[in-house]
Amino acid sequence: MHRCLELAKIGLGNTYSNPMVGSVIVHNGKIIGEGFHHKAGEPHAEVNAIKSVINKELLKESTLYVNLEPCAHYGKTPPCSLLIKQSGIPRVVIGCTDSFSEVAGKGIGMLRAAGVEVTVGFMDAESRELNKRFFTFHEKKRPYVILKWAQTLDGFIDVDRTSDNYGEPTWITNALSKKLVHKWRSQEQAILVGVKTALKDNPSLTTREWAGTSPVRVLIDRHLKVPKSSLILNGKLPTLVFTSKPMSPENNTKYINISLQDDLVPQVLNELFKENLQSIIIEGGKQILQSFIDANLWDEARLLVGNKMFFSGVSAPKISGSIIMEEHLGDSRLFFYRNYLVK
Repeated sequence: MHRCLELAKIGLGNTYSNPMVGSVIVHNGKIIGEGFHHKAGEPHAEVNAIKSVINKELLKESTLYVNLEPCAHYGKTPPCSLLIKQSGIPRVVIGCTDSFSEVAGKGIGMLRAAGVEVTVGFMDAESRELNKRFFTFHEKKRPYVILKWAQTLDGFIDVDRTSDNYGEPTWITNALSKKLVHKWRSQEQAILVGVKTALKDNPSLTTREWAGTSPVRVLIDRHLKVPKSSLILNGKLPTLVFTSKPMSPENNTKYINISLQDDLVPQVLNELFKENLQSIIIEGGKQILQSFIDANLWDEARLLVGNKMFFSGVSAPKISGSIIMEEHLGDSRLFFYRNYLVK
């Protein structure tokens, strides 16, 4: 099962809207086949594992391991449970059940009805952690929310801006940290900033320093203050703009109306769920980050601390949660927080 999880992780950022799945086939204590799900619409992990076995006769004496319950429905590919049954594999070990309504125990039921010995829940916690985005989306009906910001040693995320330094970001951390942030972007489906960040930094929100797919860009701009000449509205990537003003789609940009009277964060997450986005990085600014923190609608936070002092400026968001990991990135530090009391 450890090997299943290792294989599944290779698909991070490429399998949406499907989960990450790895599968291993064992015969007499030896791995004879393995595979993982590469991309939505392509064969699932179990299919790739079975195909990789050279001597198919050995399948009738083998155990198939998979970190997530095999599917039982016809989607873009046939059901994996049916293929396992047809292959004559007598035993299947599953990391965790699939809470997606089209599966949700049906794959296990199909296998057991066919006489296959099924063991469920082996490394359940690790299997659910791997697909935390997928499970959050289907169980909580919202994307998995990651907060990210950089702050100085004295707790500021920006200097006090003037008209002379608008349109360019204020760098706090180092080049290694920047590359890591672009890698993170490639692993998630969407990235969000508020109007102040869009005006101050003129960000493109792409993965230009990492070989990966750029996320859907999301902008909260209630009164449409961001000029259409801004990088975030250049039409090069799918972009969602939350606004109180009615607007028709244009230039690869979709406008979504929100109410000024209702709480912002639940509205945004509900609409992102409708857009089928399973995960999102919130990159700023302070007001937007703090609104997600205060609403208790965040799952993890990644705090980068640069080796700089501003002495004054825009103070960093205030967050509580469990620090689950800390590491050094050259002269910067990275803290990972987890919200175990999230809604």
